[in-house]
Amino acid sequence: MTDRRIDRRAVLAGMGVAVLAPRLALAAARAPLVLAAASLQESMTAAASAWAGKGHARPVCSFAASSALARQIAAGAAADLFVSADEPWMDDIAKRGLIVPGTRASFLGNRLVVVRPRGARGDAGPRVPLARLLGGGALALADPDAVPAGKYARASLQKLGAWDAVSPRVVRGESVRAALAFVERGAAPFGIVYATDARASALVEVVRVLPDDSHPPIRYPLARLKTASSPDAEPFRRFLLSGEGRAIFRRFGFLPL
Repeated sequence: MTDRRIDRRAVLAGMGVAVLAPRLALAAARAPLVLAAASLQESMTAAASAWAGKGHARPVCSFAASSALARQIAAGAAADLFVSADEPWMDDIAKRGLIVPGTRASFLGNRLVVVRPRGARGDAGPRVPLARLLGGGALALADPDAVPAGKYARASLQKLGAWDAVSPRVVRGESVRAALAFVERGAAPFGIVYATDARASALVEVVRVLPDDSHPPIRYPLARLKTASSPDAEPFRRFLLSGEGRAIFRRFGFLPL
């Protein structure tokens, strides 16, 4: 038991979650540790608050690109739940035997949108060809070689015939939120992010919704990890999949599956 608690404290510290006092560390050890895609930051935090409101220990959430989280899990990070922004990264850890059989479920969807800094000038209407719209400067994307949002975006731009024109000007972010930040700061005139990311920011505006059939379906799978030790890991997983849990994510713009 002591060794397990030390392992979990090391993981939390490595992910930037401060252990402020022994009492807080013990509370974190009892609560589920959830590794969740960066795009889930507001919604998963709200779900954790709702769960805590029922008298449970508040889940500890660590947000990053699904690719980074999957690599941490593969490297031995001890956590309870993993929520990926795509199926392939969940497939990767499933093939490694790291998830509990029967606990995987895809429960959320999303859409891709083109954003620019709020109040920016210039015609960005639907009659402007996408390649011309995006061809005037840097285009912020999550890393299209690894991060789900970037992979979806590249597939869409390839399908729409705009990738060759814009790829030399792509600015890569380590997560979809990093790509969003480039646009928020004006470092890139346009970016492609999830609709929920755009909704979470007061600094950008949506100028185009990319067709759903231009990229693989955006699905968020959830699973309990074999390293899970919190007694609330499975109950919280079931709460996220429940009607009440899904309603929380719908409030933040996620699509039900």
